[in-house]
Amino acid sequence: MSKRDYYEILGVSKSASEAEIKKAYRQMAIKYHPDKNPDDKTAEDKFKEAAEAYEVLSNAEKRQRYDRFGHQGVGGAAGGGFGGGGMNMDDIFSQFGDIFGGGGGFSGFGGGQSRRQRVHRGSNLRVRVKMTLKEIANGVEKKIKVTKLVNAEGVTFKTCSQCQGSGQVTRIANTILGQMQTSAPCPSCGGDGKIIDKKPADANHEGLVRKEELITIDIPAGVEDGMQLSVSGKGNAGPKDGIAGDLIVLIEEIPHETIKRDGVNLLYDLYLNFCDAALGASLEIPTIDGKVKIKIEPGTQSGKVLRLKGKGLPQIQGYGRGDFLIYINVWTPQQLSKEEKAAIEKLKKSENFVPKPTSKDKGFFDRMKDYFK
Repeated sequence: MSKRDYYEILGVSKSASEAEIKKAYRQMAIKYHPDKNPDDKTAEDKFKEAAEAYEVLSNAEKRQRYDRFGHQGVGGAAGGGFGGGGMNMDDIFSQFGDIFGGGGGFSGFGGGQSRRQRVHRGSNLRVRVKMTLKEIANGVEKKIKVTKLVNAEGVTFKTCSQCQGSGQVTRIANTILGQMQTSAPCPSCGGDGKIIDKKPADANHEGLVRKEELITIDIPAGVEDGMQLSVSGKGNAGPKDGIAGDLIVLIEEIPHETIKRDGVNLLYDLYLNFCDAALGASLEIPTIDGKVKIKIEPGTQSGKVLRLKGKGLPQIQGYGRGDFLIYINVWTPQQLSKEEKAAIEKLKKSENFVPKPTSKDKGFFDRMKDYFK
């Protein structure tokens, strides 16, 4: 099932400012907040959907990738493990608590909500994946090894004795206006409400250890050099049973020896000898899927472009493929024997070798205009 457009979810235009996006999200978050809609699965889904849209559109880099590549650019590859569609409530409240006026909860909905415990999010990891044109054309499954932080085995936690698990400490100060009560994050547990009780010797102060993991990722067809994809939850683990970060995959395209890329089109320079251009020929040329035969018509001129429709790269969004464009270059020999020179001199006298441009003959730029009409 395809995802809805993020702008449509928040009810804003693609040119909406950061402030407009934040305002639209806050309105939706209030409308579908679980405190206001208890036991309403539809409202909960809309709440999560709005949070996912805001998570992308509020981030300038992610928004730029989304505007260019759609859901694929921010991890929407179907079946490939990419994406942020699995946001849970703790994730939403930990990331966007400031939108709700601080602390992650609302007040005023049936008496208000008690403070949620702070949820830590692990940091993202970045890897570079090299891909050939053939892999880009067909999509590919890659297995990569990453060294990441994971929760150590045998780590146990206990309730913070200073805040009794609330994550906050309350102070009462005497002022000229009377006693005033203030709350602040607990200095002992940092607002978590719990602290590590036991941990292995090789674990750090957050109960994490470094471990190598083999991760399988499905990269969709049509990606571009420099594009970033996100594998949700495959980054460093979140401290204290928190939420894992993401694995950011940077695509690096390996240049092909003879084929060049122009968006979804593939370009190939074919050098013809004079005889094949004049007499016509059947030739084999390389493509990313192997060699194919093409027919050269007699009298083919240098600069002509042949097109193999649909033999380019797939669109990363939507349907269809680009074309394979063959640029004809008639090769002029630079060194000739006496016999070859004599033969060409003899041919030179024939009227068939005198250029006779007709109304059908066009220059290179005119042909390009016709092609891109």
